[in-house]
Amino acid sequence: MDSRDGQTYQTVTIGTQTWMAQNLNYAYTDVPYKNGDYTSDSTSWCYNDDASNCSKYGRLYTWAAAMDSVGTWSTNGKGCGYNKTCSPTYPVRGVCPKGWHLPTEEEFETLFTAVGGQSTAGKVLKSTSGWNSSGNGTDAFAFSALPAGDRYDDGDYDGEGNGESFWSSTEDDSDYAYSMDLFYINDFAFLNGNYKYYGSSVRCLKD
Repeated sequence: MDSRDGQTYQTVTIGTQTWMAQNLNYAYTDVPYKNGDYTSDSTSWCYNDDASNCSKYGRLYTWAAAMDSVGTWSTNGKGCGYNKTCSPTYPVRGVCPKGWHLPTEEEFETLFTAVGGQSTAGKVLKSTSGWNSSGNGTDAFAFSALPAGDRYDDGDYDGEGNGESFWSSTEDDSDYAYSMDLFYINDFAFLNGNYKYYGSSVRCLKD
């Protein structure tokens, strides 16, 4: 249970790691969002601004929000955000509940190894329904990844049914951070550098 708002999450142990088996849905709205001429009163959102999608997919967070860049709950990711480089202290709790943290790129790689390798990780981590075309997974490890899509910097949403991105706490450069990405068109799990101002999902890992 997340003591901040009382929401409860299913968990699953895969290899040596214990993961949330659902996307985080904590309404982190304390920090206004601004990119160019576009502003928002939040750094986390429901897909298509529809509250029912938060219940279904969890919320979509900027990397700065996922890292708790303002230091609300810990200082390990303080100051991390777009157009700047940072040196986080791991593990980074970020927006996760107490006792959990935002996984590093290496911790996602550990997950891939535990489920049989990166080339088939997507197939076994994806949920058995909700993915477009024939893109559903087997959910063999009860990770239950849903195709939540993403939110772009201009406020548009895209990708529901097609893909899912999970933030890591590993920075690529001043503009990009790594995420674990799944797609309906293949069985791979990818580690890509995505723009830090995108809104993507968060899966927390137990400390």
